Amino acid sequence: MMCGDRLPFQIFPGIFSSIGSYSKKVTLSHFLQYGRVPMWFDGFGELGTPIPGPGWSKFQIIDPETNIRLTGVPDEILRHTTRGIWIVDYKTARLTDNQDFLTPMYKVQLNCYGMIAQNIGIGSVYGLGLLYYEPVTDITTNERDLLIQRDRFLLEFAPKLKQVTFEPNIVPPLLRQVREICDCSDSPPPRLDCRDCYLLETIIRGARPSFVFLGEPAPQKVGFHSRKKKAEK
Repeated sequence: MMCGDRLPFQIFPGIFSSIGSYSKKVTLSHFLQYGRVPMWFDGFGELGTPIPGPGWSKFQIIDPETNIRLTGVPDEILRHTTRGIWIVDYKTARLTDNQDFLTPMYKVQLNCYGMIAQNIGIGSVYGLGLLYYEPVTDITTNERDLLIQRDRFLLEFAPKLKQVTFEPNIVPPLLRQVREICDCSDSPPPRLDCRDCYLLETIIRGARPSFVFLGEPAPQKVGFHSRKKKAEK
């Protein structure tokens, strides 16, 4: 297969899942010891108590209009005694212009979580947020002995907060678009600037795609269509 180990829709390396899991443990451990979430959450206001979230098999709904199952696993759900629930998603990344480019995707992700949470009875959503854990990569002389030890070294993270508006009305149009694509007799034409389209077609065709991805070298002339013509001859 000519795509090698490059697969479509693979945005983040697996190590970030491990860091995300560790971030949840940090929040829970701090709460169990001090009775409150870490102080860096205060930038979001008074959020409440972290509650155990159900796994993906229970944290899901079926949209009645499109018959599409919507599911996921929120990083953190906090319940306030009077306001309702706040859903936070952790991102192990620097809050940069590139991350801002991904904000629309994260906004949809969090709003889907909010819709599901309300529909399965966890509570009324009063807020959503992104919590970026930025790696601190500078080492001062005073920190050297603390961070660099005999059998390991430590990496610090600095939290940065970004609020996301709860707008569940943005989700249904996207589900209708998904249903429209799924009901097509053939896949829609690829975007020439879409790396995922390029990699997905490479997997489906078992050869170079029939279009030129603007970010890749031009495919060989003997592609899917040319092979098909040879077979017809």
